[in-house]
Amino acid sequence: MNGLRTRLADETDLAALVRLRDDAARWMLARGIAGQWLPGELDEDHFRRIMASGEVWVAEDRGRLAGAWELWWADEDAWGPQPPVAGYVHRLMVDRGSARPGTGWSLLRAAERRVAEAGRAFVRLDCLATNARLNAYYLADGYRRVGHKAGKQQPGGVPKSFTLLEKTLR
Repeated sequence: MNGLRTRLADETDLAALVRLRDDAARWMLARGIAGQWLPGELDEDHFRRIMASGEVWVAEDRGRLAGAWELWWADEDAWGPQPPVAGYVHRLMVDRGSARPGTGWSLLRAAERRVAEAGRAFVRLDCLATNARLNAYYLADGYRRVGHKAGKQQPGGVPKSFTLLEKTLR
């Protein structure tokens, strides 16, 4: 997307990441998408922990935060022990108040490029099994269902069931 700039998040982004995640949760709830995310579930410490063990990326457009995502290099809770062949995208978030249409796709492309740059062959993610709209979004983008994970523990919440999705990078 023209004008979208991505960079690794740092300590100065923590409050904005929490706000972005909470706003995305409110947006989902307002549209009847229940069970995915709830406002207040994650705090600055969550994003700080991910920055220490993985990567948190932010995207800016016209000088404003447009979105963010987490990139992990392992996800044993959902995928079990795996060889180092994939990057795992989590919490892909778009600022619905300021982002241009197509921002979510652009964020996903940026995450995929980062995984490919790291020499990994696959991008993996998990999606709440009951969120048909989000599952369809990823399937339409070339991800394929490769499994199901029941009872995955959530940060600050109860365990949920997820569809495991994977895309081969070329």
